Amino acid sequence: MIVRIMGEGQLRIADEHFPELNRLDDELGDAIESGDDELFRAALVKLLEEVRRVGTPVPDDELVDSDLVLPYAEAHVDEVRSLLTDEGLIPAEPPTTR
Repeated sequence: MIVRIMGEGQLRIADEHFPELNRLDDELGDAIESGDDELFRAALVKLLEEVRRVGTPVPDDELVDSDLVLPYAEAHVDEVRSLLTDEGLIPAEPPTTR
């Protein structure tokens, strides 16, 4: 799966990391629903840090479409809420691996 973090670039994520990313995505969804800005910010940063940790940067000269776009760490809760689907930011199943 190719993930773009807004303002940073793309990362290639192996399917094996999907369960943990989904768990962190669920935490983010709960934090958004809670209305607690500190909890929201911590959950968003945690998700992005994990994506960066497990992802491999896509070289700048490699042109690939992103399967998923994540907000930047400083995004407002309303910006993140607008990106949510019924599954959150991360789909339940990984898209076809590239």
